[in-house]
Amino acid sequence: MARFEHTVTVAALDRGWFEETAGHVVDLFEASREQDGAILLPDGRPVHGLRLLKGRHLQPGAEYGEIPGEKDEGRGGPEPAVEAAAPPEKAPSEPAVEAAVLREWRPSRVIAVESHAVDEGMSMRVGVRLREPRAPKSLELSLDGHNPEGGSLYRFSGRAKADLHAWWAALEQPLTAPPPARAPVVGKAVHRLGKARLTVTPRAAGDGSWRVSVVLSVRGRWLLRPVAAVGLFFARKPVERGFREAVDSSVAEWAEMLAELPRLRGEALRAEIADALTEPPQPVAEEPEPSEPAPKSL
Repeated sequence: MARFEHTVTVAALDRGWFEETAGHVVDLFEASREQDGAILLPDGRPVHGLRLLKGRHLQPGAEYGEIPGEKDEGRGGPEPAVEAAAPPEKAPSEPAVEAAVLREWRPSRVIAVESHAVDEGMSMRVGVRLREPRAPKSLELSLDGHNPEGGSLYRFSGRAKADLHAWWAALEQPLTAPPPARAPVVGKAVHRLGKARLTVTPRAAGDGSWRVSVVLSVRGRWLLRPVAAVGLFFARKPVERGFREAVDSSVAEWAEMLAELPRLRGEALRAEIADALTEPPQPVAEEPEPSEPAPKSL
């Protein structure tokens, strides 16, 4: 078994703001209604990119997604015909199919959603379960993927759980206190060739930030354990480098996300969340490539 550990410092997230935001999101959807497939917030504005495809809104079994072909509406006339003598060089791949099914909607206790996507032959099923959504207690994730035309090498699964109450409790401990016996965040992945386990444990830093320790353990399965051990022995440094780079990249993304969060509370925060749910995301403007200087004349 190989074990990798990396500790980083990240900006802290305010617990009160986080729980208030979660409460506003749940309340907005709880007060929403369905009209001709569109999901309307209490002020009548439709939620962007979310439509009811089957079932009853906010009832177990309700299926949400996008209507096929809706993305192409309003893009102009039909595409020009292709000459019969010029067949395409490569057959187009099948379009991705994605849908989300509401499994449970009990805002005071649990919300569970399961999504299923098929893209280029790979089938992915993702489950999300949030306990005590208005003041989140825990978040559970599940992932199962396989290719029906492939063998066992094309099948994998993963499970993760974030105990949010334990997370906040760990951050409230004195700086000299020992780390918690159990990591608040635990993830596991299983493949025919091996298993992986990831833990995330926070501690408060003296300047108000968080010190977060991330530990990854990898091992082979069954008769492949000796083979995996040899492979990890020779590839340990590249794997460790990639692990540290992935953690550092996540820290950078976390900082960018915190910088974009609104510093609002109360009704102003609720209004900001409603705007974010109903307005399409703004495209990121590409920076122009620097032009080459004109050659000097002789």
